[in-house]
Amino acid sequence: MSRIIIGIHGLKNKPPEAVLKKWWKASIREGLAAIGHPEQNFQFELVYWAKYLHSKPLNLEEKDRKSPLFVDYPYIKAETFRKGEPNKLRQKLFEYIEKQTDKIFLHANGSLNFSAVSDLIISRFFKDLDIYFTTYCTGGHYKDCLARDMIRKELAKTLEKHRRKQILLIGHSMGSIIAYDVLTLAVPHIKIDTLITAGSPLGLPAITSKILSEQKSEVSDTIPHVPENVVRQWCNFSDLSDKVAMNYTLADDYAPSTKGVHPEDVIVYNNYEINGKRNPHKSYGYLRTPEMAGVIYDFLTRDRNKAMIWFENKAANLWEKIFAFK
Repeated sequence: MSRIIIGIHGLKNKPPEAVLKKWWKASIREGLAAIGHPEQNFQFELVYWAKYLHSKPLNLEEKDRKSPLFVDYPYIKAETFRKGEPNKLRQKLFEYIEKQTDKIFLHANGSLNFSAVSDLIISRFFKDLDIYFTTYCTGGHYKDCLARDMIRKELAKTLEKHRRKQILLIGHSMGSIIAYDVLTLAVPHIKIDTLITAGSPLGLPAITSKILSEQKSEVSDTIPHVPENVVRQWCNFSDLSDKVAMNYTLADDYAPSTKGVHPEDVIVYNNYEINGKRNPHKSYGYLRTPEMAGVIYDFLTRDRNKAMIWFENKAANLWEKIFAFK
């Protein structure tokens, strides 16, 4: 059975689809090279949903930094790689904050307390997330449609297209919420070998409560479950400096599936940096972490003949060089 990596991007406007796909794939290749597998090839598809919320993509030719189409965070190759080094003090602080926010925002049955305040927080700090949950598409070619429905259909269509392959699904930031929603509500019949979430807000009480409210006709638990169609593992990667992933432990927010799959929380170091300033939330930095690269390499090579893999990679690299597809 062939294998494919499918990615779904996160918040805010993005560069054109072809550019973003190229940058994601380059980041994944960087990570594989960093752990000693520079020639590892793979099939990759990007689910691009920014078009439903933004009339025009970011413009690589835009020079005015004040323009809404200026690319603030382009893909840049990393200079150094290192594994995540947990800051014990920061971990304890985040664990304390998580417990307190759960007490404040969640009832014992998992429903949301002070929902108006929580919705205000989402609206204030996560504009695209607010649109996803509450309103209509705002992209130029997509009007009078519920943003959430269109975005979910985009991912569901891609998963359906590749349903006969082994799938590794990567959701970054808000993409992790979309991935969870689609797996549980839209395509529960499509098997996902490995689910990866990175820089994810899935642990926020406002999010878990909304998930439970959508599933209320199907579940009566106080916390959501791991999607039943995730058959092997769910790896959740977080940089402790990433504010979006402040509630970085999903293992205590999502109950295991009946197959025993549970979120595996992994602390990483996101090495994305531009003009001397680090952005620990960027997808490119997460995609090339050694920890994620290890999971991706295991997915691509598990139960396969290493000699055959070597031959296929050599042939694929030669093909790309001949036709200049890189």
